[in-house]
Amino acid sequence: MKKLLVAFSLTLFISAGFAQEQKEKTETVTLTIDQAVEYALKNSRTLKSNDIDLEMKKRASNVSWNVFLPNVSLNGTMKRSNEISPSYAQSGITDYPDEESRWDVIGGASVSWNFTPAYIAKIQIAKANYEAGKISWEQSQNETLINVKKIYYGLLLQQESLKIQKTTLENARQRMIQAEANFKSGLVPEISLLQTQVNYENTKPSVDSAEQTLNQQFDTFAFLIGLPVGTKIELTSSIEPQYVDVTTEDLLNKYADNDLQIQSMKKNMETAKLGITALDLSTWIPTFALSYGWTPMYTDGSTMGLSPLGNNAKAFGFASDLGKNDKWYDSGSLTLTLAWNLTNMLPWSSNRQQVKDYRQQLAQLELAVESLKENQKVQVRKAVDTLNQAKQQIENMNRSVQLAQKAYDMQLRSYRSGTTELLDLRDSENSLNQAKLGQLNQKYQYISALMDLENTLNVKLTGESNSAVTK
Repeated sequence: MKKLLVAFSLTLFISAGFAQEQKEKTETVTLTIDQAVEYALKNSRTLKSNDIDLEMKKRASNVSWNVFLPNVSLNGTMKRSNEISPSYAQSGITDYPDEESRWDVIGGASVSWNFTPAYIAKIQIAKANYEAGKISWEQSQNETLINVKKIYYGLLLQQESLKIQKTTLENARQRMIQAEANFKSGLVPEISLLQTQVNYENTKPSVDSAEQTLNQQFDTFAFLIGLPVGTKIELTSSIEPQYVDVTTEDLLNKYADNDLQIQSMKKNMETAKLGITALDLSTWIPTFALSYGWTPMYTDGSTMGLSPLGNNAKAFGFASDLGKNDKWYDSGSLTLTLAWNLTNMLPWSSNRQQVKDYRQQLAQLELAVESLKENQKVQVRKAVDTLNQAKQQIENMNRSVQLAQKAYDMQLRSYRSGTTELLDLRDSENSLNQAKLGQLNQKYQYISALMDLENTLNVKLTGESNSAVTK
């Protein structure tokens, strides 16, 4: 009995823990459009990866001066001769050095420093790469956050569409219930009841499918901004655009040079020009090299064999002679050098071929900049036309929604009084739903086109809630 109570208590404890875990997993996160953008800025994995890329380029720029650092090295060597020097045999000495006296000790310290004006160009290249990296980082920020906002507004649009479909389904259910009551009372024939039942059953699958698709889109949105997949999200903003009054000519005159793609291409052109400069400097101007080496060396030679101590010197061993100044000498040197690489001066050398590659890249980049400028005009004109058209459609559909709502209310009253057919009521309801969805879709189109326009020109044309990125 006691074991049973313990097992029952343990089961309750595990169940409580599981229930708490499930509660935490199903906790709803409420997000406005600005909160979604802020959360993505802090948690998006894509943006974090971009931050790391930018940090690496920044570090490379900050320490680009390290090309001027000298090379410093230390070394130490102990050398043992395999054979006794022939000089012993020639001198007639028979008391040859033992094993310990065959060792030489060599130490070394060297400093070398090279300089070429090409180093200055390399430093400038590192800094230009960092500036280009900042532009690429900003581009990625804009694109990621615009995608976040478009998905946010797209989810709102899907929610409204699902809400309308659910309302339609509920209306179909209510009409089915009313038809059942009327049929039982003998007010309508069986065919009218069957029509309402078929309409209700046909509407349910489309509503279920739309709801499943919406849940999948919420999972994608959670992944994009850095929330755990499966998190329940409640969107509290609405699809209400902030209207702007702009013209293509004014926008291009004021903000054409703000385009990040064009700025990135120009930075690449600057890097290519610096690459040509670095190669030319390394080819036509000599490299100056300065080196100094200090190499203290201890050598024993035949001194051990000629020592006044004779064989008794062996007792002192190899270490006893290391402190004698007459057995040490310095073979180091100071060197100053000017050097040209004549091979690099040849027109078919790899150096000069790389210069030609850089020049061709420059020509390609110039063509790319011209193409981007023309494409910018197309995109800005397209966005402005979309804004104007969407705004006009929103105003027109506002009147259409009001009229459709009025017509539906009249048809509903007539149907309830028995003076209107079910088919006429359904047509009126479909017209109302289409008008509402059409208006919401045009609002989404306006917001989407405005975000694309701001991204193309890298400028904020509205308030903070429609800004693409916090800079």
